[in-house]
Amino acid sequence: FAPSSFVTQTRYPVAHNRIALSKSSYDAKVSKSSLQMSAGTPSTALQMGDKEPETKSLGKKIFDAYTKTANVATTLFPLWTVICSAIALKKPTAFSWFTTQYFTAALAALMLSMGITLTPKDFTDVLQEPASVLMQFSLCYGMMPVLALGLGRFFGLEPALLAGLVLVGSINGGQASNLCTYIAKGNVALSVLMTTATTIGAIFMTPLLCKGLLGAVVPVDAKGIAFSTVQVVLAPIAIGMTTNKFFPNFVKAILPFAPVVGVVSTCLLVASAVAQVAEPILNAGISLQIPIILLHLLGGLVGYMLPRLTSFDEISSRTMAIETSMKSSAFGFLLAKLHFGEYAARVPSAVSVVWMALTGSILAVIWRYIPIKDEKK
Repeated sequence: FAPSSFVTQTRYPVAHNRIALSKSSYDAKVSKSSLQMSAGTPSTALQMGDKEPETKSLGKKIFDAYTKTANVATTLFPLWTVICSAIALKKPTAFSWFTTQYFTAALAALMLSMGITLTPKDFTDVLQEPASVLMQFSLCYGMMPVLALGLGRFFGLEPALLAGLVLVGSINGGQASNLCTYIAKGNVALSVLMTTATTIGAIFMTPLLCKGLLGAVVPVDAKGIAFSTVQVVLAPIAIGMTTNKFFPNFVKAILPFAPVVGVVSTCLLVASAVAQVAEPILNAGISLQIPIILLHLLGGLVGYMLPRLTSFDEISSRTMAIETSMKSSAFGFLLAKLHFGEYAARVPSAVSVVWMALTGSILAVIWRYIPIKDEKK
């Protein structure tokens, strides 16, 4: 759930990227951000050995301190997720004020933060390397829904919980995957493109999958799901892209503050989702936790092994694995709350917000310490 603006605000190494995204397009994407100028890394002049200016304004010092703190806080977002979830389980009333209207607005804000980092050219970049994006899209909307359905039936989940688990498997990738891809030394530019593709794809894929797989299990409002997806996903992204195009200076000015807004929004989304179904989560116990953990873990492992077996390089495979494992569970919770007839259908999404973040973070940290061998195409 951390906004994708974080990963586009830091100049990531691209020496190992194997996709056909041109260096110029990637540099153009990265250069939109102002965070690289204030992320605590030395300027080019300093890297060349020049002395740092002796005087620095108070405002500059404060801004530098802020950006360093923001980077650390954003990187530790899984920790904040766990802490907020624990508080929500212990005292659900602490987040009772965060109503559906606030929940919807917070999700829209996350999508907007993604939109302001995108340009129409980002969508044409997909055409330069369609194989990777199509592979991950099929994993997201082909393998994951089927895996969720199989796990739910194997563990004997009641129909409403089964429906909620399938919904988690049928939603788009989450923005937190972009950050975890960076940690795992994956391809951040490709990660952003994949997140964008599955997010736009959710407009038609999520309602179709839910109706097709669950129509006979629980009542599903497919039209309502499609409308909510357009409202929460498409509209904010379109507004963000438009703002980026016509008001680039404004976007550049607010980008350094987007990570903090994203982390706070994410924590509130997670805590609110858990708090609203705290009792069912506690009552369900380990029997619900295991299939949800396995959904994200197996999804990540299959999302890595299948690309490797089909000749994708290591960096692209890591990227696809994290994108596949990390779903936009908060969005799933909102859809279940608004458009599923059974109350219990929202419980798996609330549980998933925690395990999704932890699974993606664990995979990212493990891969960070596994060297990437030089591969020739």
